[in-house]
Amino acid sequence: MDAAVTVLFLGILIFLGNILSRFFAITKIPDVLFLMAIGIIIGPLLGLVTPDAFGVVGPLFTMVTLAIILFEGGLHITLGALRKAMKGTLAITVANFIVMTVICIVIMKYLAGFSVIESCLLGAILGGTSSAVVIPFTKYLSLKKETKAILALESALSDVLCIVMLIALINFISLDEFNVAYLIGNLFASFFIAIFIGVIAGVGWSLFCHRIASIKSIFITPAFVFIVFGFVNLLGFSGAIAALALGVTLGNLSYFRVERVLPIMDNEIRQVELSPMETVFFAQLVTLLKTFFFIYIGISIRFTYMEIFYMGAAITVAAYLARIVIVWLTIPRSIPRSDASVIAVMQAKGLAAAVLASLPLQAGIAVGQGIQDIVYIVIFLSILVCSVMVFLLERTPFCRVYQRLFWSFGKGTPAP
Repeated sequence: MDAAVTVLFLGILIFLGNILSRFFAITKIPDVLFLMAIGIIIGPLLGLVTPDAFGVVGPLFTMVTLAIILFEGGLHITLGALRKAMKGTLAITVANFIVMTVICIVIMKYLAGFSVIESCLLGAILGGTSSAVVIPFTKYLSLKKETKAILALESALSDVLCIVMLIALINFISLDEFNVAYLIGNLFASFFIAIFIGVIAGVGWSLFCHRIASIKSIFITPAFVFIVFGFVNLLGFSGAIAALALGVTLGNLSYFRVERVLPIMDNEIRQVELSPMETVFFAQLVTLLKTFFFIYIGISIRFTYMEIFYMGAAITVAAYLARIVIVWLTIPRSIPRSDASVIAVMQAKGLAAAVLASLPLQAGIAVGQGIQDIVYIVIFLSILVCSVMVFLLERTPFCRVYQRLFWSFGKGTPAP
């Protein structure tokens, strides 16, 4: 492709990404759905762009996006909020992950010939909900504060759970050793060392960043995240877990009681907070990465293998049906029926699943390409179903029919 055409194309995509984000706020139709549709049109339908055009930068975008997602997610996961949300959010997060894994095992093992461990890889990727879809919906829908907190925290925790479990499974598969104790020992050592380095890096950055406050650059903190991520990966440990630990540490320094361990540093260790400019930069960076990723997903969807489409559709349908049962078993009965029905349709997959979909293929796992293709189909269909269901619940009489499924919720609780 000509350089001028490439620059023009990139400019149009970035422009569309920002316009569609605003369109989401007005219409409540997720922007990622349009981004994937654009990818499908310029890719499989018109053949203007192929996935090979992204081949050189694909792995790089994966690593950069993974580092940013985990670091930013860690910053917003406070230990206090975790303790408060243990009853409702943790239950629905873990239950949703387990159920999605079981669904993938049943469908992929018995319909596609996947092994149990290969099916578990797919389940780990699809076991969460999309913060890129769920969190904007919580802002635009009329929901109780408790409901918004459950949905937002579930999407954040599920991203972390999916990433941790997928990396663990990939490491388990890649180690040519059948000694279970050896495998588990190496796995935990890799994670704990990565966490240790991330925590130490977070404390060190809290000491250092205040000394360079005169260097006014929005790239300083992201650069440090990339340094920690790359350094830990080069050591052979999990850079993703280190980035997460770094974010959690910087967001929770007051909980770590560092001054008890380093009393002489008591006056030096201060809570690190992103400046308004850095906050905007991280938000724009995530928007930019999201734009390219979801368009790339649309380009990469292959309609030549309809069996993959059918399996993705089967997983999507099963996931939404199972979500009703999950909400029944995990959500507090104080939640109104209208809110419970919204929680039940928030099963969309998104950016984290898109990023994780490429990891099994990059790790050389035999079914990696098939896993990636199915994940892309499920992402598109799950967002489509979520958008349609939210529209029906908000603007049609269907909401009264659907809310009857949650008849025992919200008794004695005023509507929001």
